[in-house]
Amino acid sequence: MIHKFLKIRKIKANGFALPLIIFVMLILIILSFGETMTNYSVRLQAVNVKAKTEAMLAAEAGYERAIFQMCQQTDILGWLQAGGGSDVIDFGTSTCAYEIDFIGFLGSRPVFEIKSTGKSGRSTFTRIVDVNVMQETAGWAMGACRVPLSATSTQPVYFKNGEIVDMPLHINKFDDNPDVRDIWINTSSGAPRFLRRVEMGESRKTSGGSDKYSGVIPCFEGGIYFDQPNVRITDETAVQSKVNRFLNATAPAFIFTPAGTANFGSGTTKYDAVQLEFFVDGNIGKVRITNDCSVRGRNSGSYDYKVLPGSGGDIFQQYKIYDYHVKSSSSPVTIVSINDDYSPCYVSQTFGGYTSQKGGQIFVNGNVVIGGDSNSVIDPSQDGQIVKGRITVVATGNIWIADNIKVDGPHVDGKPKDDNPNVLGLIALGVIKVVNPTNNNSPYVPAGQIYQPIGNSRNPSSSYPGRWLPDPTIVEAAITVGGGGWCAEDVGNRREYSGSSDVLILNGSITEVVRGPVGTFNSSTGACTDGYEKNYYIDNRLMTGILPGDIWFTGKYIPAPAGWHDYGIDH
Repeated sequence: MIHKFLKIRKIKANGFALPLIIFVMLILIILSFGETMTNYSVRLQAVNVKAKTEAMLAAEAGYERAIFQMCQQTDILGWLQAGGGSDVIDFGTSTCAYEIDFIGFLGSRPVFEIKSTGKSGRSTFTRIVDVNVMQETAGWAMGACRVPLSATSTQPVYFKNGEIVDMPLHINKFDDNPDVRDIWINTSSGAPRFLRRVEMGESRKTSGGSDKYSGVIPCFEGGIYFDQPNVRITDETAVQSKVNRFLNATAPAFIFTPAGTANFGSGTTKYDAVQLEFFVDGNIGKVRITNDCSVRGRNSGSYDYKVLPGSGGDIFQQYKIYDYHVKSSSSPVTIVSINDDYSPCYVSQTFGGYTSQKGGQIFVNGNVVIGGDSNSVIDPSQDGQIVKGRITVVATGNIWIADNIKVDGPHVDGKPKDDNPNVLGLIALGVIKVVNPTNNNSPYVPAGQIYQPIGNSRNPSSSYPGRWLPDPTIVEAAITVGGGGWCAEDVGNRREYSGSSDVLILNGSITEVVRGPVGTFNSSTGACTDGYEKNYYIDNRLMTGILPGDIWFTGKYIPAPAGWHDYGIDH
């Protein structure tokens, strides 16, 4: 009986173990399947992350390639019009396709769209980078921080103690050997102050690892950045394409080809020019335009060079500088209002179906003199040339500054306020320079000609026709010099208003091929011995596209405000 009971218990025990084993095996199988699914999910997620990353990197690589292509163009608008601006890149595990389009103007500043689509080769993931970009604006951009001394030689030109540069600065890489700093700073008696960002085309160190900038870094209060793209002001093709666009957009009535009739005699040099005098009459901005003037050139100073056309910016020629100018009694004289969109000289530039903000344009096939005598304008009390309106003056020759030039409207701390609507642009294929007023009390005026005085501020001890430029001399303009540098003529022999030097104040911007000196100084004391001390300040409005016309020469493109968008598409 006992044996039978034990047998029954054994059978029951065996019957309970089998389901338990099956249950445990089932749990193990489920756990194993779950782990397999988890591993598969992790691997799938890793593959998807990798695919998305590949698509994103491909899209961003396409954007960078598009920016690089844009930086290589001498005329970005012309390049796009000719069908440039798209490409496909195969990276093996991913691809991208990008397109560059012109999408309109911000004021007068061109805006471009780069759309780059990246796809992973491992899946159907797509990443799109869509960015609106503009050319970066330069406060003071130069091809080289050097001044020509002969047809093929240059020398460094210094920034010195006491000078203030309150504008972004860019200097192209200068391929010198041995490699030295491309910006020249005299610290013998102190140091200049660079208050804004400074960009250098060169590297901070030489190929041998020597630091060229260790001794001057404190001068750059706004920071300094190296290995930056060159500006294209040294590219004659780029400059000419911009000038051609101005010519094509200017109203025919404001395209002038002066033909001066003066005969200054054998052995003299005559330049044909248009004289411009800006003034305000009854709250209306106006310009007096005198065509067919004749400028008598006189012997150059040591630094009066400009680029030899066709040389690529590397060969220079000395030219006769401004002495004085005359007009014929029959020279056409026109007075035009320039301070509203209904002015006859106001036009828009149109490209790709888009139209820029209107602005005034005057185009001169020749030279320009800006300035005149106070008695030549309606309001003799006016302090120099006053520009009321938005206007750009383009000359295929030189632009000579012969007076103060200020914009009308509100100023703060001596500079135009950000909401001031008035602005002046000056572009020359030659040079843009402040004239030496000289003490020419007996100018030769040919028969049938009328002497044209300049300079509104006269030294009280001087009598007509003795000429004096004001101290300080103030210029408020965006200056673009395609044929050399912005500076003062006849440095070393200039006539100052008082003492050994005057002050030159620029509120605006500068783009130039090479530097031009505005004064000479004692290298040991840092004191100015002739000409001007310079104080240059950026006009912040010029960074926004307020100036009429396409004058952008920088080789760097940046996203427009709120212009960057990127997003993914999962298929």
